[in-house]
Amino acid sequence: AYTAANPHPTEIALTNNDILRRVRYVFDFDDAKTLTLFGLGGATVTPEQVSAWLQRDEDPAFEACSDPALASFLNGLIVDRRGKKDGPQPVPERRLTNNIVLRKLRIALDLRDEGMLEMLGRADFEFSKHELSALFRKPGHKHFRACQDQVLRNFLKGMQHTFRGDATDEAQGQQPQPAG
Repeated sequence: AYTAANPHPTEIALTNNDILRRVRYVFDFDDAKTLTLFGLGGATVTPEQVSAWLQRDEDPAFEACSDPALASFLNGLIVDRRGKKDGPQPVPERRLTNNIVLRKLRIALDLRDEGMLEMLGRADFEFSKHELSALFRKPGHKHFRACQDQVLRNFLKGMQHTFRGDATDEAQGQQPQPAG
């Protein structure tokens, strides 16, 4: 059904588990690397938890990945790719939005506006620099815009095309399932 959160009723809402699976696939992270990233982000997770988060939604072993867990994983990705920042490390957000996820991916990949627009373009998704900048404004700002699932989904697809050379959702579904 059409809702403000899902303006394209044919598309299934993007979940934290989807984001975790797609980022893991894009960078070809194995279980050990995935656990390391959670650790770098300040979370202690077990291989069994990661395995449950990576399962398909209909699998009986599936568990929903919480916002703080995904935030820790993305913070760990930032530390892994950019190095630890001086001072206190970021605390994982208790509530994630698509805007926050997109910002964390932008930081991890060290992208400026042009690089982000290029990634979106690789997914054949047209987006202007003004639309993009609105996604990174503070929520109270008059030009702030919430990042819709469609934008984040296409950015992840553009990442997949950039780092793996493929951009189909079907290819993402071919990833090996974790052992355990």
